[in-house]
Amino acid sequence: MKKYKEKLMENIFLLAACVSILSVVLICVFLFANGIPAIKEVGISEFILGEKWKPGNMKFGIFPMILGSIYVTAGALIIGIPIGILTAVFMARFCPKKLYQFLKPVVELLAGIPSVVYGFFGLVVLVPFVREVFGGSGTSIFTASILLGVMILPTIIGVSEAAIRAVPNSYYEGALALGATHERSVFCAILPAAKSGIMAAIVLGVGRAIGETMAVIMVAGNQARMPNGIFKGIRTLTANIVIEMGYATDLHREMLIATGVILFIFILLINIVFALIKRRERS
Repeated sequence: MKKYKEKLMENIFLLAACVSILSVVLICVFLFANGIPAIKEVGISEFILGEKWKPGNMKFGIFPMILGSIYVTAGALIIGIPIGILTAVFMARFCPKKLYQFLKPVVELLAGIPSVVYGFFGLVVLVPFVREVFGGSGTSIFTASILLGVMILPTIIGVSEAAIRAVPNSYYEGALALGATHERSVFCAILPAAKSGIMAAIVLGVGRAIGETMAVIMVAGNQARMPNGIFKGIRTLTANIVIEMGYATDLHREMLIATGVILFIFILLINIVFALIKRRERS
């Protein structure tokens, strides 16, 4: 009886894995089957390097949106990575137990807040603040970067903390035995040992930042033009798809799907780079 139960569970797990793989394959087939012909019709260089997005004039250049996505994601990482990793180190190795019992649920709560709520917070608080302090309209790359930096914190903190706690305590004890202080043992022994997990946290943070839509729409300005300053409005790839998909038809709709193909390739390249870095570390 036990043997049949184990075989049944094995088949269930296999079925679940096959469904996951099939879902990814179907998404890829849909994107590339609808996006590649449209890219060929417009021209890949005109599509990726074109600086004008004017569907009414049959101009479908997404280079401003590519730069907008890169700038906003880079800004979010500049803000989120140091704060996230240092917070994870504090929670894993420095935080008093009573404070940890309060801090951990707060971080988890941040992860559960809907993106539209973050966007509303950015629209009501961050946009007026940036407008008053730095000038301009307030909807800009800078504002979107701050908001996304906050949004990726739960991901970076959670995964980094788990990676730090997974390091064997013998690393810490060995550093202490060699005369290192508590702080030096944590930052020079434990943190380097948790590097792989921390890199995974950063990659997940990049994926969250580059794929975020609703919050960015509310604070980035949504202007399909070349970025010309961090306090100017831009439009990201995801925002471009969401804003125009509701009324797009024919070639316009196909080009929005093609934009999704480029976004998919970006995320794929990020994961490939991460896999190569991990392989180099192991070898």
